[in-house]
Amino acid sequence: MKEISYRQRHAMQIENDVVRVTVTIEGGHIAEVFHKASEVNPLWTPPWPSMEPSVFDRVMPDGYGSGAESKLLAGILGHNLCMDIFGGPSAEEAAAGMTVHGEASVTRYSFTLEDGAMIARATFPEAGLQFERKLRLVENTAVVLVDESVENLTALDRPIAWTQHATMGPPFIEKGQTQFRIPATRSKVFEGDFAGDHGFLKEGAEFEWPLAPRKDGGTEDLSVYTNAPASGAFTTHLMDPGREQAFFLAFSPSRKLVFGYAWNRADFPWLGIWEENYCRTGPPWNGQTLTLGMEFGVSPMPEPRRQMIDRGTLFGERGFGWIPARSRVSAAYCAFFESAESLPESVAWDGAGKVSFTS
Repeated sequence: MKEISYRQRHAMQIENDVVRVTVTIEGGHIAEVFHKASEVNPLWTPPWPSMEPSVFDRVMPDGYGSGAESKLLAGILGHNLCMDIFGGPSAEEAAAGMTVHGEASVTRYSFTLEDGAMIARATFPEAGLQFERKLRLVENTAVVLVDESVENLTALDRPIAWTQHATMGPPFIEKGQTQFRIPATRSKVFEGDFAGDHGFLKEGAEFEWPLAPRKDGGTEDLSVYTNAPASGAFTTHLMDPGREQAFFLAFSPSRKLVFGYAWNRADFPWLGIWEENYCRTGPPWNGQTLTLGMEFGVSPMPEPRRQMIDRGTLFGERGFGWIPARSRVSAAYCAFFESAESLPESVAWDGAGKVSFTS
């Protein structure tokens, strides 16, 4: 493990012969999972300059907008943790200084190397939570193991959102080319206006993956990245209750490379898919951003805490998590690469370092 500068950010890095992983010290973002053979990082690197959250607090630059998301956007990279809200804060929370997706993505983390694992720790004082992420590379493989735990420091049981906001971008994401696979049983389009004039899906429509109902009466195949000039969408997907594990796979035909994550379905029963295809024109987006977010967690929709609790369930599945008073809850997942001629049908993870694919 070593400390480096990454896009003008303080970061920690760990690597083996196959992959390199970079995590920002402020925000704890997994900014890079770099595959050495193909020389590609599938995770999203925004087109705007990256800034430390602590610097943003001092200068409040106009180029990142003026809303509750601005501080997060100024420093967002790749895969960020949403805790203990997934989505925007309430008006009162925003007025009190809370950012979109909560404290986890704007807090400073401490790092240690223990038994070969990079361990990041942080306290979220407003939420009363202590967080730890242990990241380990498997020798001579393209598998990244992640174990997370959250401790409730208060004497009250608390409902939480806990989502892995794993976002991919160019050059791995290519219009009309990149393919996706998920084990979804039921799906739903975001219930409100998500992308303005560029929103193309029927709001609140329920469907079966991968064919989502369009506003114009047709369907959109979500298993291939759109070729539209500009578009935006969010859909949520219930991971198959009959499976112990859930996953997403993304395949780049031009690179013959599969990238994905696998996790225990009991930990994260939902996967949200966020598409930003040159849709948002305000700062810092400026109509220049292409992303595909695969956001797996305990909540189906990005929404303020009150709406999350009021929703309760969707499709009979819980819509948020609980951390009992003075207790700790853990979850595990992994990221991986695989060279392939086509998109596999499925993936299985043994809970340690072995990932196997079914064609």
